[in-house]
Order: sequence, then structure tokens, then C-alpha cells
Amino acid sequence: MISVLVTGVTTPIGERLVRSLVADTRVAHVLAVALEPQEQALPFAQGNRLTYLSVDLTRTRRVHELLFGPARDLGVEVVVHLSTHRDPHKRGRRVHMANVEALRSILDLSHRHPTIRRVVVRSFGVVYRVSMELPVLVTEDHPLNLGGRAPQYVRDRVEADLTACARMGLTDAEIVVLRCAEALGPGNGSQLFDYLDAPVAFRPGGFDPMVNVATVADIVRGLELATHGSGEGVFNIPGWDTLPLSACLRKWGTSSIPLPGSVIQRLYNLRHLTTGSEFEYGLNHQRMHYGLVLDGSRARDVLGYSPENPVDWPVGGPARRDPDAIRHAR
Repeated sequence: MISVLVTGVTTPIGERLVRSLVADTRVAHVLAVALEPQEQALPFAQGNRLTYLSVDLTRTRRVHELLFGPARDLGVEVVVHLSTHRDPHKRGRRVHMANVEALRSILDLSHRHPTIRRVVVRSFGVVYRVSMELPVLVTEDHPLNLGGRAPQYVRDRVEADLTACARMGLTDAEIVVLRCAEALGPGNGSQLFDYLDAPVAFRPGGFDPMVNVATVADIVRGLELATHGSGEGVFNIPGWDTLPLSACLRKWGTSSIPLPGSVIQRLYNLRHLTTGSEFEYGLNHQRMHYGLVLDGSRARDVLGYSPENPVDWPVGGPARRDPDAIRHAR
């Protein structure tokens, strides 16, 4: 039996992972961590096998106190790091600290830690470079998006991913990086969900890219397999559904209008200013032209992961008009 530390547990993925680990007879204790106070965090009671702590992971001293205090006392062997800043419109040093420096602190302090033997890092498919010259189906050795003009949302995720990869084989703890497909649902920071969650969606005229989307259940299953596995490396975690963007729109019940990209950019900037929506066209420009699908062969062969849960696409209108559809999408 192992004890597991999970960060970022107030997201749908984090909450579901904690529930699953607490119910797992192979797990002795779960130490759940997020920034929110305890009364605003997990919507289920703590017990003998679950402890929740409010910790600001952007502060190295707090991370040290966490790992060499409660984590050491509970004999935590595996750290699952899910914590990231999800709003693509937020920028600056504080956001970078949440996306990159928090992970760097965890990796630094896991080296020669008395109990931690494994760190699982949730990364994202957005770290891959997308262009007309590159294949749509990407494996783990596909080029990353290292462009200096990429938005901070992407740059931070690439830096965090590479920070974890650079430590593999150099620390006492095994490091596993899971580059996950987009989890289609609310509260996950899904750009596609926010794009579909509107009466009308604007898409580039003449393009219909392939997209791959996952469910929360499949992402959590990939995290669990990595938690209980051995060895280290990088793994793509794809979703069940691979389909054209136009099919996504039809299945979600959202009308679409093809427009030039420059017009779409201005319209979505205006939408963000008036409604506070999270979708940013500049962030998704390349994927909405050429598409990206994760190849999960390595995860299948090494971790035993294959997606098992197709998205339950809503019928009859955008999910924001149908609360039941939102729950199914989660």
C-alpha cells in the first residue's frame, strides 16, 4: 500500500482522482492539496485515509513545509501534480510561478526525499507544435511549441513539461509526464468546451481540423495507472473521440459560421471583454486550422492505458442551456 500526495484537487479531475484513490485498497492515505480553504475545497468529508491541506505552492518555503512535514509523516511515496493556472488570459510572474516554479520546487525537494519515490506530472497536448508541415497524429517525440511568439499559457506549459523531462534519471525519484488530451467539460480549463458553449461558434473558413477529446474519467484512469506504475518517461494520454471540428459542433448542438481568421480573432476578443469567456482564438489558431491527435501507443504498451469512455455529446442545444448535458460531459 502507498500514500499519495495530489495537488490541484479542487478541479473536476483532481476531485475525481482523490475519490478514486481513497476508494482504492492499494492506497493507504491520500494527502490532498489546493490553494482554497478547507471549507471551500473537497465537497466530501475527510476520513482516516484522507487529509486536505490549503497550501500556496508558489512559495518554496510552503512546499518544503508540506513535503518535509505532513508528506514525510504520512510516508508519501507518490506525488501527482495537477496544479496549474487555467485562465489563458492571465499573464505575468504570479501565473508563471503557479505553472512552472511550483513544479520546479516539488522536483527539487523530491530529490533525496526520505519517502517520495515517484512524481507524476500532468502535462497537456497543447505543448506540441502544430503546423501544415507536421503530422496531425503526434507521438511523444513530436516537436514542442518553442516559438517565442507563443502565448504565456503555452510557453509556461512547455517549460513545465521540459523541466520535468530534464530531471528524468538525475534525481532519486522516478518522473512521469502525461501529455493529456483536452478533458471536455466545465472547470477543466478546456478551451474547446468554452468554444462549444455558445449559441454560435466562429471557425476558419475552408478548414475542418481533426480533434481528439477525452473525458475526466479517462484522464483520471491514466493518472491512476501512472501512480501505481514503475519506471519513468513521457506518455500521451488520448481520449476516445477523434472527429472533425464540424462534427464536434453538430454533436454539441452549436451553430457555426465560417469566417476569415482575422475577423474571428476580433470577435472572440470582444466576446471575452463582454462575457468573460475563456476561449482565446490566438491560442487555438493553429489547431483550428490543422488539428492535433495524440498517439497513445506508448501509454497502451507501457502503462496499459487505452481510452474507454466516449464523450456523452449533448443533444438539442449548447451545454450551457442544459445542466444535465454538462454533468454528462464531465
